[in-house]
Parts: sequence; C-alpha cells; structure tokens
Amino acid sequence: QVQLVESGGGSVQAGGSLRLSCVASGSSFGDKCMSWFRQAPGKEREGVASIYTGSSRGSGSTYYHASVKGRFIISQDNSKNTVYLQMNSLKSEDTAMYYCAARASSNGCGLLSVRDFAYWGQGTQVTVAS
Repeated sequence: QVQLVESGGGSVQAGGSLRLSCVASGSSFGDKCMSWFRQAPGKEREGVASIYTGSSRGSGSTYYHASVKGRFIISQDNSKNTVYLQMNSLKSEDTAMYYCAARASSNGCGLLSVRDFAYWGQGTQVTVAS
C-alpha cells in the first residue's frame, strides 16, 4: 500500500501564498505521476496540477489546469518522497479541500480523471479570504 499525507493548508488573504506538501510512504511503484486535486463544496473534484518523474520520455513534465497556470507550481523532492504545490496569487475561488494523488506513470500522466489515481491523501483545507 501507498500512503499519502498532505499538509500546509490554512487560511490566507487573497493575493497571498501557501505551499502544500504531500509525503508518500509505503510500496514503491517505479516512475510516478503525482497530482494535486481540489474539491469545493457542491462541486466535483478537479485536477489542479501533475508532475511526472522517471527515466522515460517526458520525465519532469508538469501539467496545470488553466485556472492555475502562472500562479501555481508543482515540484517534487524525490529524496524525501515529497511533492509540493506552491500556490501564489491566491484567489477566493481557490478555496477548496486539496488532495494529493499518485499513480504509476507507466500508465500516463497529466490532468486525468479522479478514477485514474489509485492512491489518495486525506486532504488539507485551503481557505482564501478577500
């Protein structure tokens, strides 16, 4: 089993920044696609950003939802089994529960469906106030 634990959520004023962390532990599944999702009340869970690492073509590629491009940056520290989401210029519409997800990158990487990710963290709340 793979366990994912998110941290770094909290309350911030519009225009501010937060950095979310996701620490992975448990079984290794080779090259990885790590992704951040978010879900606001009454809305479906949506992909925010993904990152692919490995020896295959496309290693290091990142993917972003249009709503966060230019504001959010996804990165990974493989030595710490940790993926980060740096969130800048936060807006009230970014308010949501943020989830970390993981899948084997051999199956692809990008802004995929919730159903494409087998491993999930418990979520961390991000609240952006005007």
